[in-house]
Amino acid sequence: MSRIGALLAVATVLLLTGCAGHRTRPAAHHGSRGTAATGQEAGAPTGAPTGDDRFRDDISRSQADRYSEQADSVPSGPPPDVDKLPEPVPHWEPRSTYGNRSPYTVLGHTYRVLSSAKGYDERGIASFYGNKFHGYKTSNLENYDMYKFSAAHKTLPLPSYARVTNLANGKSVIVRINDRGPFHDNRLIDLSYAAAVKIGIWPKGTGLVEVRAIDPAHPERTPPPAAVVNGQVKTAQPAAHGEPATGAPVPVLGSKPSIYLQVGAFSDASNAERLAERLRAAKLGDVQVIQAQSGGRTIRRVRVGPLPDAEQADVIARRIEAMGLPHPQVAVD
Repeated sequence: MSRIGALLAVATVLLLTGCAGHRTRPAAHHGSRGTAATGQEAGAPTGAPTGDDRFRDDISRSQADRYSEQADSVPSGPPPDVDKLPEPVPHWEPRSTYGNRSPYTVLGHTYRVLSSAKGYDERGIASFYGNKFHGYKTSNLENYDMYKFSAAHKTLPLPSYARVTNLANGKSVIVRINDRGPFHDNRLIDLSYAAAVKIGIWPKGTGLVEVRAIDPAHPERTPPPAAVVNGQVKTAQPAAHGEPATGAPVPVLGSKPSIYLQVGAFSDASNAERLAERLRAAKLGDVQVIQAQSGGRTIRRVRVGPLPDAEQADVIARRIEAMGLPHPQVAVD
C-alpha cells in the first residue's frame, strides 16, 4: 500500500491516538524502560519501527493493544530539572493536516475544533500523561515527547500555543498543543510530564489551571496569567507593554479557586429552583443558584460545590448522572 493509501486507511482513528481515555495519577514506574524507544520517524510508513523493534507505533491498531504499556507511569528517579528546559516560542504555523477534523466524536461525545485559538481563556482541571505515550504519535502525527512542554486539548486547533497557570501556586508555562484529549468529562487539558512538573501538577496528578491561548502574531498582547498570592487568585490586568516574559505572579487580592459542578442553566427561576431542590435532597453537597447575564438575558446557574478536589468532583458527577441528569460541567471560580 502506498504511503498516501496507508494514511487514508487510518484517518478515522487518528483522533483517538495519543491521549484518549481516562488517566488518573500515574503509578511509579517499575519497568526496565526509563525512556521509550518507540514510535516512528516523520514520514515513515505506518507501523515502521525505529529504535527497539519491540516497540513500534502502529496507529491503525486499537487503543487496547497499540501501546507497549497497559497503564501510564512516570520515569523512575527524581523529575528532570525543568527550569533548564526551554519553553516553546510561539510563532505562526499552518494547521496540521491531521488532528483538526471537525466535528469529531470520541466515546460518544462530539467535539468541534475552534476555527482559531485567538481569545481562548478558560479555567478547569488539568491532568498529565507520561511513559505510556512517550515516543508514540500524537493526533497530528508528531512524536510525543514527555520531556518537552506540550499538551493535549479537545478543541483548540493543532498546533496552538497557550500559557497554562496553576491556580494553586501561580506557576505557569507556555505549551505547544499538538494532541487531542483528555477525553475524561471533567478534564480541560492534558499536560506533558515536563509541563506538569514545571507548574506543580505532578506528583498529585491533577490541579486547577487557567489556559490562555497565545496569539503567535502578537504574543505581547496576551494578557498576563492569573496571579496567586497566599492562596488567593485573581486575573491580573494586562501590563502596559504586554506580559512579562517570566509570567511571574503579580500581587493582587482575590479568592481561593474552587471546583463547582454546573448541572443546569435556566432563564425560568422556578425551573432552576426545582432542580436545586432535587440536588439538595440527594445530599450531594452545597447547592447554589447563581444569577448571571448572558447574551442580554438573565440566567440562573445551578451548581454543586465548592468541592475539595478533582477526584471528589468525579464522584459527584457520576452520582448526578445516576439521577438521570446530564453530565455536569466543571466550573473553577
